[in-house]
Amino acid sequence: MDYSKLVQIVKEIGFTDAALISPSDLKPLTEVRNMCAVDRCGAYGRKWSCPPYCGTLEECTDRIQSRTQGVVMISVTKLEDSFDLEGMEAAGKAHQKLFAKAADELRKEFPDLLPLGAGGCTTCETCTCPDAPCRFPEKLVVPMEAYGLLVSDVCNRCGLKYYNGEATVTYVSCIVV
Repeated sequence: MDYSKLVQIVKEIGFTDAALISPSDLKPLTEVRNMCAVDRCGAYGRKWSCPPYCGTLEECTDRIQSRTQGVVMISVTKLEDSFDLEGMEAAGKAHQKLFAKAADELRKEFPDLLPLGAGGCTTCETCTCPDAPCRFPEKLVVPMEAYGLLVSDVCNRCGLKYYNGEATVTYVSCIVV
């Protein structure tokens, strides 16, 4: 397959920008993964998409490295000001919707793709973790950070801008096929 089509597909879906990345350039870091254990987001041990349930850092690294190609996509949104929390939240939800659409589209060609999103899985309103199995494991989205990926480093490695100016918010996701 011509992997440059991955970039074209995600841009047509509506992302601000996208770029290919080699799985070997996705470098899981223990320091990033350890931030999950601090549990600032409240998902550690409470979502199937997050540690410890998403696998060890070694398992996550193996899953990434067993793939052929990745595509990183960003959404950049202009905010009213740098403290526009409502704008940030709305931009995050819009990014997640675009990401779900991109994953659905790319699954047609790559049914076993690995979706690494901006934040935890939002497929279900309430996660069944840890009391029952995931209701939709085929739609599970794991945060890039849960895989130990430093998002700004991923952007640098594929040539995308992580910082896009004052009063903007940038959300980043990655699909590895």
